[in-house]
Amino acid sequence: RPCQGFFVSRRQPLQPAMPPKTAAAAAPAKAAAPAKAAAAPATAAKGTPQSLLLKRKRNETVAALKAKKAVATAKLRKTKRKEIFKRAEKYVKEYRTAERDVIRLKRQARKAGNFYVPAENKLAFVIRIRGINGVSPKVRKVLQLLRLLQVNNGVFIKLNKASINMLRVVEPYIAYGFPNLKTVKELIYKRGYAKINRQRIAISENAQIEQVLGKYGIICIEDLIHEIFTVGPNFKAASNFLWPFKLSCPNGGWDKRGAHFIEGGDFGNREDKINALVHRMC
Repeated sequence: RPCQGFFVSRRQPLQPAMPPKTAAAAAPAKAAAPAKAAAAPATAAKGTPQSLLLKRKRNETVAALKAKKAVATAKLRKTKRKEIFKRAEKYVKEYRTAERDVIRLKRQARKAGNFYVPAENKLAFVIRIRGINGVSPKVRKVLQLLRLLQVNNGVFIKLNKASINMLRVVEPYIAYGFPNLKTVKELIYKRGYAKINRQRIAISENAQIEQVLGKYGIICIEDLIHEIFTVGPNFKAASNFLWPFKLSCPNGGWDKRGAHFIEGGDFGNREDKINALVHRMC
């Protein structure tokens, strides 16, 4: 009968036992351990991945470019600050000269027994004082063209034949007059918002003005105030850059919005009295 599942053992012969290590033999092994540890960093440095080396080099290049750009930006900002300061000084001198000229001409006319007639105003500030109830389509369209879409909205308007006729059409719904330099500054500094990418953004730095109006030579808020107050050649761009002013109700309330200003009411042309009204609404 044949034997199934027969297994032949092929066990290897036993190795002779190794003699125990002596203290003299263990000493060289311990001495070689620090040498291996010291060689480990060198081996790791040699085995650094190529991608990591490229990343380090790229980061160093980016950091160098960023530092170079920061130095150039700081230098340019310093130059612009000097230019802005010079422009502000020039504008202050111009405003003072204009005021003194008016005083001098008045004195000369009084001395000669005449009257001094000042030049016609070129700038008006318009405030909407009534809502939408009972507004005809024509009046609504004119108010839309003037950008007066809400009650207590205000805008700067350049006075000419066309704009004066538009103001006459919507006169029962607005109060307007001729602002002085203090009023223009107060409005822009306290209530000024810019229209950047069709968004209403508070004016917090000159870079915002330069971004939109830099092509017109207007790089700071003093340039903007000068362009608005003097009705310069780029008045339209400067006025459109400013979002319509959102004013508060006047301190003390309105008197009578359904009557003209000369009748003791509120709407219509109040000339230089608009400055007091704006001061109450800011």
